[in-house]
Amino acid sequence: MTKKIAMVSLGCSKNQVDAEIMAGLLEDKAYKIIEDCEDADYIVVNTCGFIEAAKEESIDTILDMAEFKKFGKAKGLIATGCLSERYHEELMESIPELDGIIGTGNYAKIVETIETLEKTGEKVVLYGGIDSPFDETLPRQLPQGTAIAYVKIAEGCDNHCTYCIIPKLRGKYRSRKPENILKEIRHLGDLGVEEIVLIAQDTTMYGCDLEGNWNLSKLLKEVDKIDQVSWIRLMYAYPENIDHDLIETLKHAKRILPYLDIPIQHTEDRILKNMGRRTSKAQILGLFETLRREIPDMVIRTTLIAGFPGETEEEHQEMLKTIKELQADKLGVFDYSREEGTPAGRMRNQIDEETKKARQEAAMDVQLEVSIQRMEKHVGKTMKTLVEEHTEDGFIGRTWMDAPEIDGIVEVSAIQRPPVGTLVDVLITEALEFDLIGVLDYEFAE
Repeated sequence: MTKKIAMVSLGCSKNQVDAEIMAGLLEDKAYKIIEDCEDADYIVVNTCGFIEAAKEESIDTILDMAEFKKFGKAKGLIATGCLSERYHEELMESIPELDGIIGTGNYAKIVETIETLEKTGEKVVLYGGIDSPFDETLPRQLPQGTAIAYVKIAEGCDNHCTYCIIPKLRGKYRSRKPENILKEIRHLGDLGVEEIVLIAQDTTMYGCDLEGNWNLSKLLKEVDKIDQVSWIRLMYAYPENIDHDLIETLKHAKRILPYLDIPIQHTEDRILKNMGRRTSKAQILGLFETLRREIPDMVIRTTLIAGFPGETEEEHQEMLKTIKELQADKLGVFDYSREEGTPAGRMRNQIDEETKKARQEAAMDVQLEVSIQRMEKHVGKTMKTLVEEHTEDGFIGRTWMDAPEIDGIVEVSAIQRPPVGTLVDVLITEALEFDLIGVLDYEFAE
């Protein structure tokens, strides 16, 4: 009888790719991937261990899934991903319901793990190997009917920002070979994927470890030639490596969207230095100005950390002023999470939780005003929109300006609902704080 596997993936898009590969491996061995955990023989929780809130969510999810072992039909519970890599011993000791632990360098052994549990019932713990090369032979199973897909162009990170644990969880930076990336994008396009989101811990470092003078700009020029997909979006572009060549590539691209996710993390030079970042306020402001001058339609998303150790009230206020000056189209602000094993976690002058949260909220309040002003500029425009979900009055979609899951949506009124996963033209009639409202433009609809 075919065994049923339920998979719950938490955290970032890089984790999602790992989960889709695990699903592909399982389906290749005749396991059936299902959504209903109550009907599963085995449950896999792909965890995140980046910051405290993510760790708590992962642990809570594992405990919730453990209930299906107690009261459902599940025979086994397996935790994979970053939390498993980081706390394999602690998880196995503190959560006896767990039958398997698989770290970030061993997710390809998911089938082997389940087979071991089936045959012997003995618990499996696999970790390490985080510097292993990307295995291009692994299959991948996308969610049924999906119109978007994430493509890793590299794994790991060499930046060693003082607040970040990722290099210890994902290993050193390893670029995928360009021919493998291009082959995967073509294949995804042939499957009907409309939007490709290129990801890595730092996409602008692409090619640093490859022969043949490969860099991100050279890769994007090749990616832009692929006509099987409509949209190509670039995430996690670190500001210090966005050079003239990359800007020119984006400026003249046909399919690569004029959208950049540029995580700056702070605006004040002293804090940036203490974070281990390799940029300055002047460079950040100059980059934003250059991007908007060279590519007038450019949409910029960025992230900031509030309450980093030693951040003064004056530096916080300066960051608020700079948020207004930057005029980022999209901004996420996180209160600093103190992580064990990081240099920042050992710094003096840690800021109390109440102050960190207040500073995070203050930054988002400033961005709210910026966002409203920038969103209102789109009223009256007709914009390409990807249909994602049908509603009673029409559908919910996402314009090219919005990355999946993290940015805004557009609520569209329509008598006839286009199929989910198709691109249509939507006339924007109203702007909200972060979202848009529109109607289906029948004259131009595809």
